[in-house]
Amino acid sequence: MDLLITTSTVAVSCYALLSTVYKGAQAVYAQPADVALTSDDLLGPDLWPSVDVIIPCYNEDPLTLSACLASVANQEYAGKLHVYVVDDGSGNRNALMPVHHAYVDDPRFTFIQLGENVGKRKAQIAAIRISSGDFVLSVDSDTTLESEVITKLAVRMRDPAIGAAMGQLVASNRSDTWLTRLIDMEYWLACNEERAAQARFGAVMCCCGPCAMYRRSSLLSLLDQYETQLFRGKPSDFGEDRHLTILMLKAGFRTEYVPDAIAATVVPDKLQPYLRQQLRWARSTFRDTLLALRLLPSLDRYLTLDVVGQNLGPLLLAIAVLAGFAELVVTNTVPWPAAIIIAGMTIIRCSVIAFRSRQLRFFGFSLHTFINIFLLLPLKAYALCTLSNSDWLSRKSATLPHESKKPIILANPIAKAYGTGSSGTAEPIQMAALTRDSSQLV
Repeated sequence: MDLLITTSTVAVSCYALLSTVYKGAQAVYAQPADVALTSDDLLGPDLWPSVDVIIPCYNEDPLTLSACLASVANQEYAGKLHVYVVDDGSGNRNALMPVHHAYVDDPRFTFIQLGENVGKRKAQIAAIRISSGDFVLSVDSDTTLESEVITKLAVRMRDPAIGAAMGQLVASNRSDTWLTRLIDMEYWLACNEERAAQARFGAVMCCCGPCAMYRRSSLLSLLDQYETQLFRGKPSDFGEDRHLTILMLKAGFRTEYVPDAIAATVVPDKLQPYLRQQLRWARSTFRDTLLALRLLPSLDRYLTLDVVGQNLGPLLLAIAVLAGFAELVVTNTVPWPAAIIIAGMTIIRCSVIAFRSRQLRFFGFSLHTFINIFLLLPLKAYALCTLSNSDWLSRKSATLPHESKKPIILANPIAKAYGTGSSGTAEPIQMAALTRDSSQLV
């Protein structure tokens, strides 16, 4: 009994100390810093870098995809812009055709149709290998961009030392449920505390997939490593954004966060898809932690604290909670020291966030403590024990009936189909002009 009490008290005390130091340093470094940027007023149209926007799409809702494409088409960007929409073997392709048709007359758009679902990573690479812009912007198909996102990211990326930059993420469906409101607050913290603090040292550890821009020359130098990532001898099929960011840092490039480049993405509105998402992210984080550890000696000491805080903190909290539950079951005594410390830290943290953000809604983020303790901590333990698995993740793969596995590339206004020759290289085949008749799209 005494051992359980001691274990719970010591673990929660260590957790409180670590969190205080880590979150305190994070709050300090997350404060906006003066960043010397090239003014966009000084750039003529010919000086703006060209940008390729790559949008992988798999079984997306047509209205959601339409909103995504419209936000990209309406970007206020003075440079050359080309958009590659990669349909990754969607089973609802017929429903998506009207969305594609809306951009038939826009020469900036190219649609790539894959015959089977190969995953986001390979869908991205299919477009990267045939595009040629100076920068590559990866956008999720359920994400909409504010009108100047590309401009703001491109301005920051003019520094040749920067290999990647991400914008600020918000939940587009924030007002739908209590869960979406909590997730939106999670995103605010992840962007404006965690990423903002990391960006102070040019080392954002994960440029998030919904809106991340890469320098093409840097990306091409890492593409083979990115494409062939293995874990325990098996191809890795998730965690693309985190792994690519770590590769950028490992290669010596800076990674940045641009808070005024705002992208709104659809977040889960029910617990099951939310937990599925968190499981995928937890596995990705654990998989890339070892690779990140090798970088730490070359980065600022704060980044070491960041990695320790994110990985050791949940472990200490889990030990404290388990010991507290054991104490409750064995002795029928409430572990008040641990409960009071956790409650006190929650109140203080939510108060600080509400003050920093000037938003009272963050007092409601205290509810996330219950989700973290009762759902996310067990989920992370399960993720750590099943790192080689990829079950309970995204939707199941689908191969379209009677369809070739070779990609079909539909460029506007002239469509081209790319087969794969015996040499393994893409061979362009001229096709008729694309029309609005869906029968000519496949």
